[in-house]
Amino acid sequence: MVIHRKYLFLLMMTLLILILDQWSKYLVQKRLRLFQSVEVIKGFFNLVHVRNKGGAFGIFGGARGELFSSLFIVVSLIAIGVILYFFFKVREKSLLFSLSLVLSGAIGNLIDRIIYGEVVDFLDFHLFSYHWPAFNIADSAITLGIGLMAFKLIFHDRPKSIQ
Repeated sequence: MVIHRKYLFLLMMTLLILILDQWSKYLVQKRLRLFQSVEVIKGFFNLVHVRNKGGAFGIFGGARGELFSSLFIVVSLIAIGVILYFFFKVREKSLLFSLSLVLSGAIGNLIDRIIYGEVVDFLDFHLFSYHWPAFNIADSAITLGIGLMAFKLIFHDRPKSIQ
């Protein structure tokens, strides 16, 4: 059985990001108590150990209960299915890379939701009074993948009449 190159690429990217994501979350949980913060770059970057029961950036984070936990798992599974569908349909290599990043991040956070019922976050950036919600490597992969996809679609795939 021969594996098509694009599927091998998907598998390798997904595994690499999943390993980095889960390994980093493991280290944070082993080395930092829940809600502990370690200043790395004064006034800019901390490592923290927090949990996110909600969606992206804590949306619906106040919602508790099995219903919301199950809902986030179902939404994640649907998103993974949609990403895989597009991966099999797309031929553009740069979009395949973007989809691989988004898929990896979605699976990484889904693993947390299944195991812990919430997502482990640990990267904490702030500048003066501006503070970004804590996030993780899976979130970074999703954000980078969507950003690259948007950049490609907006700036590189514009119709000739617009240029």
